[in-house]
Amino acid sequence: MSDRLPVLIVDDQAPFRAAMKAVLKRAAEFELVGEAVNGSEAVSLEEELSPALVLMDINMPEMNGIEATRSMVSRHPEVVVILCSTYDAGDLPPEVATSGARAYLNKEHLGADTLRRLWEGRNEQQFVSA
Repeated sequence: MSDRLPVLIVDDQAPFRAAMKAVLKRAAEFELVGEAVNGSEAVSLEEELSPALVLMDINMPEMNGIEATRSMVSRHPEVVVILCSTYDAGDLPPEVATSGARAYLNKEHLGADTLRRLWEGRNEQQFVSA
């Protein structure tokens, strides 16, 4: 069994999923275990794969990232969900605060160091934004 943390990436945009995969390859402590293109698929894959970390887009078809996060965290409170989008932190939908996500990552700031910092701060009481 790998010591690496299993990660599920969820985004309806193939280019961003590719970018996430490239970042994960540069972060030796993380291991990609699956990809989903919408919230419904993410919820099913999370149940099947039991990732430690889910990188979740907010705006997607079928089920958005906020609803999917709420569903995942209600069933598995130990899963760490980081919501990702292009919103400025001040423009996030209000539902983000009650979704159960541990952090928000603006897609422009995606990088191995940022991901590590968010993971390390995952148990802080306050919702973190990067």
